[in-house]
Amino acid sequence: MKLLNKFSSKDLVKIPNILCYIRFLLIPVFVLLYVRADTRGDYLRAAYVIFISGATDFFDGFIARRFDMITELGKLIDPLADKLTQAALIFVLVIKIKGMFLFMILFVVMQLFLLVAGIVMLKKGTKLNGARWFGKISTTVFYAVMLVLVSLPTLNLGISNLLMLICGGFLLLSFLMYIKEYLNLYSRMKASKE
Repeated sequence: MKLLNKFSSKDLVKIPNILCYIRFLLIPVFVLLYVRADTRGDYLRAAYVIFISGATDFFDGFIARRFDMITELGKLIDPLADKLTQAALIFVLVIKIKGMFLFMILFVVMQLFLLVAGIVMLKKGTKLNGARWFGKISTTVFYAVMLVLVSLPTLNLGISNLLMLICGGFLLLSFLMYIKEYLNLYSRMKASKE
């Protein structure tokens, strides 16, 4: 319950958090549009929803930092909205792109590691503060590739596979660097207790 004590009712209506709520609401809208898509226009509408989600992600972070509206609630829901949006993208694309299954496995393994490592570090009284530069680059590449794959469903299989390979490479690199970050955090914490 300590976590709930950090939230205030004022945090609920701060603009960056409202933008996060919009991102949560856009997830089922995107999934329905994509799963029901038949025409190029349908796929473009689904891609447009993801573009709007990405724009709200950019603006919630910008507004929070620029106008000093960073809240504990925002620190919790912003990455959650990111991960749920990314998961929705991957899971619906698995339906139409065979090679996406391997990408999905890498994504799930990485997220499980980050979740478990984060919980372990929190129990030990420490945590990683914010996303790292390599995570942000990986996320940018991810959204760029996913927008192409969503909006161009008839894209040549070789090009689709190349895009997924590039995106997977960035994701794997980010995963390995986060492992290193957590190992360094653990070493520093252990050294400070000795």
